[in-house]
Amino acid sequence: MTRGAQLRGSRRLPALVLALGLFATVTSCARFDDAASTPFTPEPSFDGGADIGPLEQSPSSSTTPSVPPVPPGPCVDPDPAVVATCLDTTGGLVTVPDGSSAFVAERRTGRILQVAPGAKPVEIATIPVDGSGDGGLLDLALSPTYGEDRLLYAYITTPADNRVVRIAAGDIPKDVFTGIPRGANGNAGALEFVSPTDLAVLTGDTGNPSAAMNPASWAGKLLRVPLPAPGGPAPAPTVVLSGIGTAGDVCRDPIGNLWVTDRSPLEDRLQRVGSDGSVAAAPVWTWPDRPGLAGCAAGPDAVAISLTDGKAVSVIATDPGTGAVTAAPVLAVQDRYGRLGGASAGADGLLWVSTVNKDGGEPGPNDDRVVRIQFPAGGGGFD
Repeated sequence: MTRGAQLRGSRRLPALVLALGLFATVTSCARFDDAASTPFTPEPSFDGGADIGPLEQSPSSSTTPSVPPVPPGPCVDPDPAVVATCLDTTGGLVTVPDGSSAFVAERRTGRILQVAPGAKPVEIATIPVDGSGDGGLLDLALSPTYGEDRLLYAYITTPADNRVVRIAAGDIPKDVFTGIPRGANGNAGALEFVSPTDLAVLTGDTGNPSAAMNPASWAGKLLRVPLPAPGGPAPAPTVVLSGIGTAGDVCRDPIGNLWVTDRSPLEDRLQRVGSDGSVAAAPVWTWPDRPGLAGCAAGPDAVAISLTDGKAVSVIATDPGTGAVTAAPVLAVQDRYGRLGGASAGADGLLWVSTVNKDGGEPGPNDDRVVRIQFPAGGGGFD
């Protein structure tokens, strides 16, 4: 397997990638307390009358990026692929099961907004977080039974630690997993459900590479965290991967492989954990030029990765039966939207990405934004 490929200019995708149709599939103290949560100061605000569900769109809106053009101006973007504008720097991004809308986090403010084409963003909740350095509201995941319970899970930074909390409309967050080390930097983390009762939690190394290799620390790890049964004891997390640097994202493909992005001092890496829990001895791909691997979305025959410094989406073709990488990465939408952070695939085959231009970039008047990218059904590549 060829490794260490340099970033390449945007090109047309090979036939294998064009057919991808990305579909969404989902000793420190660890606490799993379903009934109580650590007090927040100030108390988080929620829209008690709002359900965490589909947004109402205007009659003229469309579920595809092809909406009528609008005049440019502050917070009005003429690009029909842009779903939301004028956000603070974003954290996690996750689409709802039917692909009609997405939840996007503002890392520093702690706001969670639901966004959809042709609709105004709706603030679902605001969670007090410590947004200093690279901390804050870092990722979101939907409950595996979201259609019934409307629950969200979030990876956040507090003044004391990084942690996972559960969010229900009209209620305060409930702690799920606490005591993940925090530092001045290296706090980024990510979430992905691997089963109805198990959550994959990716943690950063808090700026301390030795902590990532320390089995007694939750820092710099991919953890499998069982959710406790109501009133039951807190199950112990399992370490799946160690040595994570700056955490990027974790995403799951249709056959159950987990894909993990992170950044080490020497290279950015894409790693795969097999559906059987097997871990390869080496990353499946590395980027010595360190373009800033961030969010990822995995489909049946490709993985799409948002790049911050690379200002593009990197697409890697994979074998539908094994998940093995079959071709070198190609770039899409390079330099069109600036620094990209979150990534999530909708059930309709569209890829949603969020920008982080207010975090180390050169923001324009409409940043930060959420964008939907069309995956063509026929010949050609990304526009």
